[in-house]
Amino acid sequence: MTSSSSKPPLSIRPLQYRDLVALESLAPSMFGTKGSSCLVDMGKHLPLIRRWYGLLRFISFFPNPLQHAFRAYIAEQDRQLQGAIQVSPFNRTRSTWRVERIGLSSCINRDEKLVLSTDVGSQLLRHCLQIIWEARTWLLEVEINETEALGLYRQNGFQPLAQMTYWELPSNLLQELATTEPDLPNLLPVSNADAQLLYQLDTASMPPLVRQVFDRHIQDFKTSLASALIDGFRQWVNCTEVVSGYVFESQRKAAIGHFQLTLSRDGSKAHTANLTVHPAYTWLYPELLAQMARIAADVPPQALQLTSADYQPEREEYLGKLGAERIEHTLMMSRSVWHKLREGKPMSLDGLQLPDVLKGLQPAPPGKPVPGRMSWSHSGAVPTSTHPKSKQRPTKFNKGNSARSPLSRERTAGNNGTKSHSDHHHSADSARQQPPHIQQFRPDSHKRSDGDAGNLLDAT
Repeated sequence: MTSSSSKPPLSIRPLQYRDLVALESLAPSMFGTKGSSCLVDMGKHLPLIRRWYGLLRFISFFPNPLQHAFRAYIAEQDRQLQGAIQVSPFNRTRSTWRVERIGLSSCINRDEKLVLSTDVGSQLLRHCLQIIWEARTWLLEVEINETEALGLYRQNGFQPLAQMTYWELPSNLLQELATTEPDLPNLLPVSNADAQLLYQLDTASMPPLVRQVFDRHIQDFKTSLASALIDGFRQWVNCTEVVSGYVFESQRKAAIGHFQLTLSRDGSKAHTANLTVHPAYTWLYPELLAQMARIAADVPPQALQLTSADYQPEREEYLGKLGAERIEHTLMMSRSVWHKLREGKPMSLDGLQLPDVLKGLQPAPPGKPVPGRMSWSHSGAVPTSTHPKSKQRPTKFNKGNSARSPLSRERTAGNNGTKSHSDHHHSADSARQQPPHIQQFRPDSHKRSDGDAGNLLDAT
């Protein structure tokens, strides 16, 4: 029987064409991410990926809007697929990436031991964190009922960022809203010239932590020619139509509301809408919904799906009063690449002796000196230094506490200890003519011997 230590290690590599067949069996068990804007979804578009795999592989070698449209990695062990993950950039600068799909397989190897899916998922996530050097923050969204996925993400450093609620307005409710006339006098279409206004609105509509994770810039609200062509092709394939607009506030010169409505022209699926409203203008919710209902009246009737976050209580309250149905509740999680993971096993505390650790906290015995403390005399006098070099002979002065400058001492030494009365007056005048700050801070002016003081009295 082969030992467990001789089994081949788990290897992670980019997805290849030969892995698509084995990936079909893994697709039903994949953890999806709600609200994904990925062009190619590994869990839904496998037949499309198999058909256009060569083109997707070719465009991933040079910069273009579809370069990271399909970026996936698989984990295999002994030529058996153990898991797969798909990631994509969240913003234009690629500073934030998003985990789109992750699929894990619990299979039995030759040793008839169950391969832990959480270990495979952790290695897939860590591989993406290491190989994608552009990403500073990672983002994902998972359903609150998927406990296995929640445990996997929490184990790898992901923390809750916001709670998302998905709402659905029935088609009959949309028809009732379409009968009301919206009061939106400054409703304008969206163009690249309005990117600055939309960026300011997006910044003001979310809390600082979410704004830091999203890390959106003005370029994220602009549409290039290549992106417009790709979006048009995708709408043609999916039989959809995108209509967008924003409300302009003329006094503040700012955008206070924005919507993007994706309509299903063939009626095969529900309409979806992204709604952004400034927190100070929550009265726009009924007006914008009425406007979207009037636009949706031109296509086959379908339900309308919206999203709200826990930091938008006014929207959730209005949708609840309107009669919208909550269809799903998810948790948005984020992780910074600077978050330190504990890769190794936890340290054992069996061999750690607590008395040795707490020895420094025990009280010192009475009478034993404690290092670092200063002993002051009971009389309140300033303590003297005990260093042997700091002991100096005290300065003695005769009557009158007379003082003399060093220049006069040098002249006295040159004249063998004698000095005339005129020389004394000359030195006193020169000392008197010097500025006061020089007389005050003259070095060694306080160090004089008894003989110098006596000579000064004799000369006087």
